[in-house]
Amino acid sequence: MNTVIVPVDFSLVSYNAAEYAAAMLKDVQDSRLVLFHMYEKEYDGELAETQLGQLKDSLAKDSPVIIETDLVKGDDLIHEIERIVHHYHGDFVVMGMTGKSSLELVFMGSNTLKLVDKNICPVLIIPPDAKFEKIKNVVVASDFENVRLTTPSGPIKTILEMFRPMLHVVNVNSEHYVALTEKYQKERAIMLELFSDYSPEFYFIGMTDFFEAIEQFIIDKHIDILITIPRRHAILTGILKGHHTKKLAYHTHIPLLAVHE
Repeated sequence: MNTVIVPVDFSLVSYNAAEYAAAMLKDVQDSRLVLFHMYEKEYDGELAETQLGQLKDSLAKDSPVIIETDLVKGDDLIHEIERIVHHYHGDFVVMGMTGKSSLELVFMGSNTLKLVDKNICPVLIIPPDAKFEKIKNVVVASDFENVRLTTPSGPIKTILEMFRPMLHVVNVNSEHYVALTEKYQKERAIMLELFSDYSPEFYFIGMTDFFEAIEQFIIDKHIDILITIPRRHAILTGILKGHHTKKLAYHTHIPLLAVHE
């Protein structure tokens, strides 16, 4: 069973993330959506339970997906999400990036990025205005460094199996010229082997501005999900850190799936 966890703080953005996840799973057989909320004050529990139930009922009207709710009192959201993911054997977590106030913008955004950094499971970040459309094209941004060891093929294949999209693999490097170097040819062959069942298409873009190149690629190829591979010691793929994190996660207009090596 494919299980997706959606933390909900009852902000518009978290509602949107839940709606996106429900629509995304609508045609995925044997799938489950878990709506999760953590509250800190005892007196907030009853209201939160009511709101979570209302959200479940609303989503269930338009989706045949199995929807469950989980409510817990706690003070460490990331810890509780980790517990929920392990309990339900979640495939990935779906989260938005902002909240319903300036305070929540910091709270929700920072917790989404903390969850990515924690590397509990893949995290699908939903932009605040994103509405689900059929997932036809996904792109994996790779630096083609030690592909066999650093590419999380398992979680990526989970997404590919769920939606059967066209798979694009892109690398941005200012040193690309007409022909690929021997190193890139070798790593490309390994990547092709890893995803041979999905007939990936490869693109090597010779530009210095990674973000500009990716943004244009998303537009040109009508990409529905951008998959990134955060790494501790890389420049191009360590993009979910510092201002790079904010630039991608806060400003991309399509969902961003962070899958650690």
